[in-house]
Parts: sequence; C-alpha cells; structure tokens
Amino acid sequence: MSSILTYGISCPLDWIPLPVEPEDDVLGWATGAAKGIVDRGRAAGYELDQEAVRSDLRARAADSREREPFFAFALYPDGFDAALGILELDLIRSDASVPEITLDWLTETFSVDDFGAPQVLRTELTVGPAVRIRQNFAARADTAGQPGVLLETVTYGVLPTGTESALVLLVSWAVPGIGDEMEEAADSIVKTLAVES
Repeated sequence: MSSILTYGISCPLDWIPLPVEPEDDVLGWATGAAKGIVDRGRAAGYELDQEAVRSDLRARAADSREREPFFAFALYPDGFDAALGILELDLIRSDASVPEITLDWLTETFSVDDFGAPQVLRTELTVGPAVRIRQNFAARADTAGQPGVLLETVTYGVLPTGTESALVLLVSWAVPGIGDEMEEAADSIVKTLAVES
C-alpha cells in the first residue's frame, strides 16, 4: 500500500475556490473573486453589490480555514451575493491512533444523529470504494447570541485503491429547499476525484 501524493477534483465554474493556505492573501483574493462573480452575474442579467459579495467571500474563506481542508469551494450561482453551499476536500492518513482506515471507520467518524439516523450508502467510484452519508445537524450560528442553524450535508469518505489514506469530501448548505440540487452537485463532483499515489 502507498500514500496519496496528489489529488484533486473538478468543480463547475460557479463553485469558487477558497484560499485555505495560511500564506494566502485573503483580502486581495476576495476583491478579485468578488469582481469575477459580479461580472458573471451582470452578463447573466443580475446586478450584485460587489462589497456584499467580497464580504461573504472573506467570511466563507475564514470559516473554511478554521477546518484546514486541502481544498475548499463556495457555490455562487448567477444572481447570488452570498454562497449557497460549501465544498471541502480533505486527506486522512492512517497513524498510530487509526492504523487502518475502513469504510466502517469513515461512517462512524463522520456520522451524527442530531436529527435522526443518517442515510448511509456504500458505492464504488472510479478511484475506489466509498461511503456516502446524507445527514442534517445543528451548527453554530454565525453571530454570537443567535440560535444555531440546520446544516444539511453530503459526505463522501473514499478509499482510493492501493493507498492507505482516505479522502473526505463534504458538501454542506443551510439554505432550505435546495437539497436535491446540492445532492446532485455532490454526486457529480465526487466522480471527478483524481488520485496519484
């Protein structure tokens, strides 16, 4: 068995890559990314407040950076000045505390039952076996003193063939009524996973 050296995914253009490295210039990035989102929206017939978009981008980047994923993306469809969803991809390596990563371990580790049992499905991707977990849980509010929010998620735990590591792809959203579309996006994007060991 070998370690994963490089990996990545391909997202549609309305999924904006977030800067997650400590040395990334978040302020400069947010200004440029906001302009791109506003220009794309204008071309589709929408007028957006560039400062609102920039502020939301900065907040989304700061939130993702707290979890330190390897890759993170925020969904900004045409006409929206706030992200509708977040996608994060991370690598988990086996170590002394988890000498062998299995689909059962991924299911147990990434499942919660805040609002009933999660929906768990085992599947096979091009890169290897995977578990898909669809669940909802209570997340903290963005502002102190405010009630928490219902966060809906699809998590894929993937065991790339021939490696000792796992990839975890998490797609989350708090906007009601878009679950089917977000699940479809997660299911489509996870198929683009590429791994080199």
